[in-house]
Amino acid sequence: MEFETVIGLEIHAQMKTKSKIFCGCSTEFGAPPNTHTCPVCLGMPGSLPVLNRKVVENGIKLSLSCDFTINTRNQFARKNYFYPDLPKGYQISQFELPIAEHGRIEIEVDGEKKTIGITRAHMEEDAGKLIHDDVEPESYVDLNRTGTPLLEIVSEPDLRSPEEAVAYLKKLHSIIRYLDISDGNMQEGSFRCDANISLRPVGQEELGTRTELKNMNSFKNVQLALEYEQRRQRDLLLDGGKVIQQTLLWDADKGRTESMRGKEEAHDYRYFPDPDLVPIEIDQTWIDTVRKALPELPDARRQRFVDELKLPEYDATILTGSRELADYFEEALTGYRQAKKLSNFIGTELLREFSPEHLGDCPVKPAQLAKLLSMVEKGAISGKIAKTVFADMLETGGDPEAIVKEKGLVQMSDEGELTALVREIIEANPEQTQQFRDGKTKVIGFFVGQLMQKTKGTANPQMANKLFQDELK
Repeated sequence: MEFETVIGLEIHAQMKTKSKIFCGCSTEFGAPPNTHTCPVCLGMPGSLPVLNRKVVENGIKLSLSCDFTINTRNQFARKNYFYPDLPKGYQISQFELPIAEHGRIEIEVDGEKKTIGITRAHMEEDAGKLIHDDVEPESYVDLNRTGTPLLEIVSEPDLRSPEEAVAYLKKLHSIIRYLDISDGNMQEGSFRCDANISLRPVGQEELGTRTELKNMNSFKNVQLALEYEQRRQRDLLLDGGKVIQQTLLWDADKGRTESMRGKEEAHDYRYFPDPDLVPIEIDQTWIDTVRKALPELPDARRQRFVDELKLPEYDATILTGSRELADYFEEALTGYRQAKKLSNFIGTELLREFSPEHLGDCPVKPAQLAKLLSMVEKGAISGKIAKTVFADMLETGGDPEAIVKEKGLVQMSDEGELTALVREIIEANPEQTQQFRDGKTKVIGFFVGQLMQKTKGTANPQMANKLFQDELK
């Protein structure tokens, strides 16, 4: 029997705001436990929430960027459950009237494009964090995260493979970072993913029994967990067993899922409108103002790189995968107009040392990289020397011209000087000289290599190649 996989993702993105969603406490990550708290986020009697306008604005930005229908009247609700990191005994979220519904984004897997529907996006507050003792059977509660603003983004069950799920996750991650509404740091938990997965016989309309994988914090873990659960459910169904609806955790060390609890249904949360918060009215003027301020998004930027800069689709996709990398590339491009050569150097040298998200820490600024590559273009240094200079720049943050001058790396392009060295190398290698004259022209690489050794890599490689060809003939 053949099965079809059905996957839906629930993504929690922490909003990039200075204060929490309903109080003035800081959202800064890494503070000592329970120092960013107040009576409001601790749920003290008599305290009242006040909505952070920036959170609503971020919700509008996402809605406009993913083709959502914005509910101009939306409302907060109380989601009731009891857990040690939830001091009020309920979470303020949205239920019947979320900020946005019926969105979509386009993904591409193995060259095939597919539109994925998004059921809804809603605003809510984050819960606190439990820290479990590695030795003693006890846990500690840190409520700094309580009240941090979240956007929860719930996809339609349109994903048909772990690869599609990761492509969707990466695309959404890229969009929220372009919008600058979340830092998207998965290691710090500011971009988290729950996945619902089920299998059904091919051709069957009814969905199979699903399991939910909770709180995965890397693209790799999402893919591995979904692949494992896909295999587990398939083997179970082929053996005549039944999938049990439950919540699972992914154990990355053991490479398997483990049961967390039986799955709760939405009605268990006893949602009702929060009496302390009035409904939100979003007028068209506010929507239009936000729309005008939206940045160029990844898909549009990628297409522009292809159309205007004539970059291959692959290069444009890599460069626009993160806003930081695309910004770095375009800033460097103002000083060095060879888009493809710049893209190649960034892809092979820069990204080997720095991930796109950490380019802010790179000591080589875009203008410096443009200056370095311009020196290659003018023939002042070779491409090989440029890599050596770049490595030095990464260590020191120094100016490329100063490094070249200090280390004597200026490219040798004097024809007379190079011809003398070429003849000397030919005379010293009669065996290879005869091989060339016997038709083994690839031996030219040996001669050029000898010259590069002699000149410590500073000889002009194009000139060297031509001189050897002329002298050997």
